Amino acid sequence: MIGLELNGARVAFSTRQGGVSQAPYNSLNLGILTDDEQTRVTENRRRLAEALQLDPKRIAMGWQVHGTDVKEWGAPPDRGGFAHAGADLPRVDGHATGERHLALLVLAADCLPVALASKDRVAMLHCGWRGLAGGILERAVETFPEPPAAALGPCIEQCCYEVGHEVLEAFAAVPQAADGRMLSLRTVARTKLEDAGVTQIKNVGLCTSCREDLFFSHRRDDGVTGRQAGMIWRT
Repeated sequence: MIGLELNGARVAFSTRQGGVSQAPYNSLNLGILTDDEQTRVTENRRRLAEALQLDPKRIAMGWQVHGTDVKEWGAPPDRGGFAHAGADLPRVDGHATGERHLALLVLAADCLPVALASKDRVAMLHCGWRGLAGGILERAVETFPEPPAAALGPCIEQCCYEVGHEVLEAFAAVPQAADGRMLSLRTVARTKLEDAGVTQIKNVGLCTSCREDLFFSHRRDDGVTGRQAGMIWRT
């Protein structure tokens, strides 16, 4: 587990270690939409919540669609999909709240999880290239009364992320985003955050593809892999 403090909020990025799932999902797979056994995923989620001293019923998440919508949470989810695996989920990639002790969660297996926090507000975002190109970061920052602090979690790094022309074209205006066909999601996110006025940016700086011991990776494992989480909550 990787933990950070961010403007009085807690941020956690889970690893693949400490769960009960078996290969190829070993061991702390949190993704219920994988072919892992649901009972194992449920136990992994329970272990994660326990390790963070969180009530599973106060963890909000969505069905991620690589979009740009940010859902505002004013209360814990009603039979939400973290505590009740298989429950209906809002189809969003971003979450925001001003409530205390309401954790916001996104899942990832190469995409970049981004946490935002100001004194009275937090957000958690799932940032693949489509979401970044569509403006999910800018949309989330606009929901804060002042520029928040940010934390960039583990993701696939430029060393391992070869992309096609469509993706390169989407970020042609971002300086140093690409080296040939190798794209840095982290550089794109940092640039967009800075352009939106964010000055405090913490960076985990670990590659999900390189670190097979720590992380699941969709690209490395040809899509047959688990999911780790990025989380933030006001304390």
